[in-house]
Amino acid sequence: MLSTLKERTGEVLLPGDEFSFETDDSISLTGPVRPEKVVCGPGLRRSGDRVLVCKSGVLRHKQPHMFWMDSQQRRYVPAKGETIIGIVTVKSGDVFKVDFGGSEQASLSYLAFEGSTKRNRPNVQVGDLVFSQFLIANKDMEPELVCVDSSGRANGMGVFGGGGLVFTVSLGLVRRLLTPHSEVLADLQQLFPCELVVGMNGRLWVKSSSVQQTLVISNLLQSCDTMTAQQRRQLFRRVAQGAL
Repeated sequence: MLSTLKERTGEVLLPGDEFSFETDDSISLTGPVRPEKVVCGPGLRRSGDRVLVCKSGVLRHKQPHMFWMDSQQRRYVPAKGETIIGIVTVKSGDVFKVDFGGSEQASLSYLAFEGSTKRNRPNVQVGDLVFSQFLIANKDMEPELVCVDSSGRANGMGVFGGGGLVFTVSLGLVRRLLTPHSEVLADLQQLFPCELVVGMNGRLWVKSSSVQQTLVISNLLQSCDTMTAQQRRQLFRRVAQGAL
């Protein structure tokens, strides 16, 4: 299975494709037992001795044995621990309702902020942007957000967004921006220094020195969704030269 997955890396796969153990992958009864470990990322699912494709896209591989499907999906499904950019829509009693772009809204308690108590409540208004993470993300329960980490610190989370711009990109571009040493971010920072907040739900918040630069950055990032690395460098070079 592992050799087949590596051979198919970079190919377009469709839901229903599967990988199973081959003759060469069988465990010898006389030799030492070396169990095969395959880490399935987004778009892949392990079912017994098979790996099933449940999302169309390009198969990607990361050493040693991690595989996932790279797709241009825009519909976000919440997962526990992921950080998102949400918009406060309702303020009722002790709970805020936050829109994160999913099928239903998530709840955010006023006690889920660093240093907040019953007397010292956070200043959160309807329409504010919050950078938070999922504490509960279950298909049978209402999603719940918090603005603190496991040690009770904000760690960059909370209300933000004064003077910036929020826009939406594909989830594939979000993963490319969050990878260590991202080429897209490196090229963008050389072109326009800016503040950037990336949410796993496909929302980006950007703020630059001027409104014009902020709009240019948002258009560049949205254009990177369907561009190759070479096309992106050519576009950034033309912008740097003032051609666009």
